[in-house]
Amino acid sequence: MNVVKSPLSDTDLKTVSEALQGALVDLVDLSLVAKQVHWNVVGARFRSIHLQLDEVVDSARTHSDTVAERASALGVSPDGRAATVAAGSGTGVVPAGWIKDVDAVSALVAALSAVITRMRERVSATGDADPVSQDIFIGITADLEKHHWMFQAENV
Repeated sequence: MNVVKSPLSDTDLKTVSEALQGALVDLVDLSLVAKQVHWNVVGARFRSIHLQLDEVVDSARTHSDTVAERASALGVSPDGRAATVAAGSGTGVVPAGWIKDVDAVSALVAALSAVITRMRERVSATGDADPVSQDIFIGITADLEKHHWMFQAENV
């Protein structure tokens, strides 16, 4: 069922919808990964890392909403269900249980790196097809790269 008529051609819409759906999955999973680490981080730097993780969660949730609403605006139904996220995410696996502060930082750096790599691919894929969506991906990538930098600086 098409509720909204997309202004994009069918070919461009396919490219953009795949990019938006992939981004939604990665961002939802990133928020879950960061929250899992947030609940389980221990160590001398607990408080600062605990608070920094909430910043990543907030960013990922805000960006996932932006991505999902862009998909809807283009006539594409976004899918953020748990099974869809689990099947399509590229953030990697975070260990269960308590996680030392140094390992927590490493886990977030790895998750952010994976999502950033995929976001940069989406920036390239959507440039000609839909510069508006590309602009969203550029903004998300810049924000995630800021978090990536700040977490990397934690373990130097």
